[in-house]
Amino acid sequence: MRIRIVFSLKNRGAHVPFHHQFLLAQAIKGLVMLGGKSDFSSFSQYNFSGLKGQIKISRKGLHFYSSRVTLVFSSPSKDFIDYFLSVLFAQKELIIGNLQLVPESHENEEQVTVGESVKFLCISPIVLLPASFNDEQSKRFISPESDEFSDLLYDNTMARMEASGKYPSDKLADFYKFQLVADHDYLTKIQTTHKKFARIYPLYDADVKYEVRGYTFPFTLYAPQPVQQFVYENGLGHFSHKGFGMLDVANGSSIAKEESMEMYA
Repeated sequence: MRIRIVFSLKNRGAHVPFHHQFLLAQAIKGLVMLGGKSDFSSFSQYNFSGLKGQIKISRKGLHFYSSRVTLVFSSPSKDFIDYFLSVLFAQKELIIGNLQLVPESHENEEQVTVGESVKFLCISPIVLLPASFNDEQSKRFISPESDEFSDLLYDNTMARMEASGKYPSDKLADFYKFQLVADHDYLTKIQTTHKKFARIYPLYDADVKYEVRGYTFPFTLYAPQPVQQFVYENGLGHFSHKGFGMLDVANGSSIAKEESMEMYA
């Protein structure tokens, strides 16, 4: 289940860091704990995008100039989403970086049907490797066009599906087909214009700061339908509950909505 949350922005022109997933992750975790429901105190089967709106970029980060800011939030658990929304909308204001956000409304994303071949766009960066303290391994670059890139995501996805408790091991054994094919033309264009599709991002776990490499590029995923549905709802790669790895279907209606929302002044 995916929803779009709309906030009113009280202080237009305020900013957040270019990558602000760690701020959102801290705020979301705080709201979950504030609600006091022990069933969800360690729940991690959710995913979210960055904040979207009309922005300008400066050295400080992203400045928001729209009257409304949106956030896409996803979880396979409707109970969790209902709980989270009840706590969120009980707040008069939410502070993210320098933004003063007032929860205004929410709506369900239109249902998306995924098959065994889906072209995805990254709403937030995909993290390929886990992070550990005082270890640079999580920042290692791996080419998206390599078998290793696809294999690491396959192993992670199968482990997460098994941990969810919804897929018995004999069923997971049927999900051996899994191939991520990066958009070669996009990667070539990015590289020739000296832009980046892979960057180092901060994240916090138990108040410890880590750094991970995240990748943002379009790709086609070939996998069984249940696997496609899982990554669409739960994200792809490590740290999905920290706001990494959120995907959208290319040419989906939610992207059109996002562009429309960014036009708000």
